[in-house]
Order: sequence, then C-alpha cells, then structure tokens
Amino acid sequence: MNNNSVDESTNTIDLSRLIGIFRKHIKLLVLWTLIAGLLGFVVAEFVVVPKYTATTEILVNQKHSSDSNGQAYNNQQADIQMINTYKDIITNQVILNKVSHELNSTKTAREYGRAYNMPVAKLKNAIKISTQQNSQVFSVAVKTDDPNLSAAAANTIARVFKKQIRKIMSVNNVTIVSHATVPDSPSFPNVKLFALAGAILGLLCSTIYLIIKELMDTTVKEDEFMTNELGLTNLGHINHFHMEHNFHPNRSENSSNQAERRV
Repeated sequence: MNNNSVDESTNTIDLSRLIGIFRKHIKLLVLWTLIAGLLGFVVAEFVVVPKYTATTEILVNQKHSSDSNGQAYNNQQADIQMINTYKDIITNQVILNKVSHELNSTKTAREYGRAYNMPVAKLKNAIKISTQQNSQVFSVAVKTDDPNLSAAAANTIARVFKKQIRKIMSVNNVTIVSHATVPDSPSFPNVKLFALAGAILGLLCSTIYLIIKELMDTTVKEDEFMTNELGLTNLGHINHFHMEHNFHPNRSENSSNQAERRV
C-alpha cells in the first residue's frame, strides 16, 4: 500500500511539474506553433509545385447474344470482372503510344491552345484508374503540373481507348460517360493540411524541447528537494549581492593595516 501511494504521488508530482512547464512557457509554445504553421502554409503556397487532376469516366458494356433474365446478371458481373483487364490495356504501350502522339498533334493544339510532348513513361506515371464496387463505370484520372495537359491527356486516353478496344477485344459498346474538364484549382498540395501539419509539428517539437531542457536542468530550485529527497539539513539562505567593479579586497586589507599602525 505504501509503495502504491508513493508511486501515485510521484505521478502526481510529475504531471503537475509538466503542467507547470507548459504554463510557464505557454507563450513560447504558441509562438512556435504559429511560426511552424505559417511555414507550412508558405511551403505549400510558394515552394511545392502544384498538381492538377482531371478525370474522365468510361462505361464498357459488351453486347451479349443472350439477354434473358437469368443471363443478364451473369453478363453484368462478367463485364465488371473485365474492368481489371481494361485497366491493364489503358496503361499498355499500345494505348499510351497513340495517346502521346495525339497530345503532340495539331488537333490538341487547336483544342487546348498548344501541343504537349509527353513521353509514355511520364504519361503512365500520371494515370490513376479507379472503380466503384459492382459498377461497370471506371474513371481515368491524370495528374500533372499543367491543368490543360491533365484534361487533354484524360480525354485523349478515353478517346484512344474507345477506338482501340474494338480491335483488341472486339468490344463494341464503349461510352465516355463524362469528359474531363480543365481543373480550376490544384489537387495537391492541400494548403490547409500543410499548415495544420506544420502547426502540429511545431507544437510537438517545442514540447519535446521544453521537456528535455527541464530534464537536463540539475539546479536546485526548492528547499524541499534538499530536505525531503536528499535528507540534508537546511542551515539557512545566502542571498545574492552585487559588488562594485572597482572593489579590491587587497586594498581594503592594506587600508585597515595602515589604520592599525597609525593607532
């Protein structure tokens, strides 16, 4: 029981000491948090290169010879399972080579103001394909540092895929559900998220700094530590006193000796 009470009191003292540290340095904590949050905002707004995402949606629905009620569900499930295959085809060289060529054509220049020389490897890294569960529609998102290029690439991919899939898999019913539009705002970075992350990081770093500083401080600040923890007897206090710069102990001793001789 005594050991438990000692542990509880120690935890209470440690917690109260920690709260005291935070209260003592509350201005420093707030200042570091604000500075780090402002730094995160500046980095997101002026340092990080913004990325723009344009998305198009495609529906692939194969025409089946049997449209009976029993086969309709099975055919739909078969089309959904084929979406993974369509994903691989879109990111294949057969599609991306033609997309890269069309992006650098006069047709793209007329539609988007300029032609784009985008290599296949860079184009493949910029593509992200996603689907919803039990849906025959899948989306193709392209992320680049140019909003017009993102929209041009997404729409060109959908158009080339619609043409080529007929030759590759004899799929004759591909519909572009929605065309990609030029994004108005970047999808990355999220300025608010960067500022929040900076503020949290600043608060965390300042807290760790203050705790380490307190743990490294070995000075005795209270009499109770000497008497209770070390078991020493308090004989008294000696206050600080200031001495003049021109004070010399030897001179005072000499003057006192001369006064004794005169007497």
